[in-house]
Amino acid sequence: MTTEEETQDTLSEQGHQMATNMAEVFDVSGRIWQTFLEAQMKQPVGGPVHPDPLNTFPTFAELYRTMWDNPQEVADKTIEFWSEQAALWQTSMLKLMGAKDVHDPELPHMKKGDRRFAHKEWSENALFDYIKQSYLLTSGWVQDTVGTVGEMDPKERKKAAFYTRQFVEAMNPANFFGLNPEVLEATVDQKGENLVRGLKMMLADLERGKGKLLIRQTDMDAFEVGRNTAVSEGAVIFQNEIMQLIQYAPKTEKVRSKPLLIIPPWINKYYVLDLNPKKSMVKWLVEQGHTVFMISWVNPDHRHRDKTWDSYLFEGAVTAIDKVLEETNQKSLHVASYCIGGTLTGTLLAWLGKQKDKRIASSTFFTAQLDFEDAGELQIMVDDQTLNVIDEEMDQGYMPANKMAEAFNMLRANDLIWGYVVNNYMLGKDPFPFDLLYWNADSTAMPARVHHYYLDEFYIKNNFAKGNIQVRGETVTLADIQGPVYHVATKEDHIAPVASVYRGAKEMKKADVRFIMSGSGHIAGVVNPPVLEKYQFWTNPDMSHATLDDWAKDAEETAGSWWPDWDAWLKKRSGRLINAREPGATLGVIEPAPGSYVKVRFDKD
Repeated sequence: MTTEEETQDTLSEQGHQMATNMAEVFDVSGRIWQTFLEAQMKQPVGGPVHPDPLNTFPTFAELYRTMWDNPQEVADKTIEFWSEQAALWQTSMLKLMGAKDVHDPELPHMKKGDRRFAHKEWSENALFDYIKQSYLLTSGWVQDTVGTVGEMDPKERKKAAFYTRQFVEAMNPANFFGLNPEVLEATVDQKGENLVRGLKMMLADLERGKGKLLIRQTDMDAFEVGRNTAVSEGAVIFQNEIMQLIQYAPKTEKVRSKPLLIIPPWINKYYVLDLNPKKSMVKWLVEQGHTVFMISWVNPDHRHRDKTWDSYLFEGAVTAIDKVLEETNQKSLHVASYCIGGTLTGTLLAWLGKQKDKRIASSTFFTAQLDFEDAGELQIMVDDQTLNVIDEEMDQGYMPANKMAEAFNMLRANDLIWGYVVNNYMLGKDPFPFDLLYWNADSTAMPARVHHYYLDEFYIKNNFAKGNIQVRGETVTLADIQGPVYHVATKEDHIAPVASVYRGAKEMKKADVRFIMSGSGHIAGVVNPPVLEKYQFWTNPDMSHATLDDWAKDAEETAGSWWPDWDAWLKKRSGRLINAREPGATLGVIEPAPGSYVKVRFDKD
């Protein structure tokens, strides 16, 4: 056989392979549509239809009016944009014509690129380089125009900027098959096998979501709660309808007499504080000689439709406090709380303060908002109209877990949505095994009445900070919180902004507050064990400063984790050393940690 005949045979074989793969692509695509349509047919007929469920129309109507009222400013920005596009086009044409050493123009609206443009063709191929640069320029100009033209209500401006960012990130050329050189290259090199793998993955994600696309962000088979995450030794020593109480096994012969109860958020699962032995806050605390207890909240369903904020307060937190003190035979304990668990704990501490209850030796807050005047990007999604829509979605008595996951993923759509759409479904690559993203995908539901109360009383009305929250008929405020408080905020937090957390901490007029600002964000800034030697934290004992910026000017920076600082602070208030006891020595053991409540997943039958 001649070389030419061998080449023809190779091309024929490759063509056959491509055709076979494309046939499978069409077949899997059909199954995807069938799965989606079957799920839609199962939806209730005649249910509410909301053309604008996020209530964006009034915001953009206000934005358009603002632009209409400022024609000169809009005209100046438009001229500036086309001038920048002309400069970019000139440079791009030189590259297309083969000119060497052509430098990209430094344009005011040019956004920095992201890692999704890392493939060499985005820079070395003149056509794709122009597509990338034009997108970065246009998206930067759009966001700058929306964010600066005229005068708007700050909250409306923030809302317009948020949804504009969602649009801009969706329009990234990397998200489109025909505009992404990495995807095109992979399709040619692999004869379409990448698309076959990717669409099969999409079908599996659609089936896992029962007709809704649950984009996997990690290898969902690489982790299992109780096997290689949430593995700290301990036992469930008490449970009721909404929580299990876990006591962790001691790692030292002597422990501090005052135990520590952690009240985690129920908007996601507690084991972010016990991801693996290297990252586990739980393991580190018991190794320092603390007796640690953890609330593991139930993953609610229709059976919990009548549970309220007070249910979580008294059946949850107060009952856990009672049981911890009974188990340890102590008169007081430390309480630490995280995120929405901290919001709950804040209302509880205020109520206990008014009752002259002395059982709380100290309280610690991790990224917990108590004043919601400016409560971050989640607040953008909540107003009276969207709350009505949310109430209709909770007709079964709870907010489905996938709805909660969608909201959080929108906050970082480029990283948590679009990057995986390309990696998984177009490139056909399995996502990297990462325990934090496994936890992130292990979403929880929310009882309807609890969720409505939280959004309405805190995010919309900010009633706790205004002194309008009632607990068992008694009005409580932040000023009712007493005792030592260790308050941790994180510098790059997009869920509980550090300035908002600081404002709530300042309003604890009767408490002795130590405020800490940690490096990084909502998770990494909290889950930062000393062994990693990452980030830093800032301290300033003077809480008289009116704003976070003023506080930060005089703050002292310390490299590494804030955990040792917290441990030293706790030990000063933790009493004498006593002999350690195994979990359940008084109340008995129901089952080993991590317990059964935390293992209930929304995406498993």
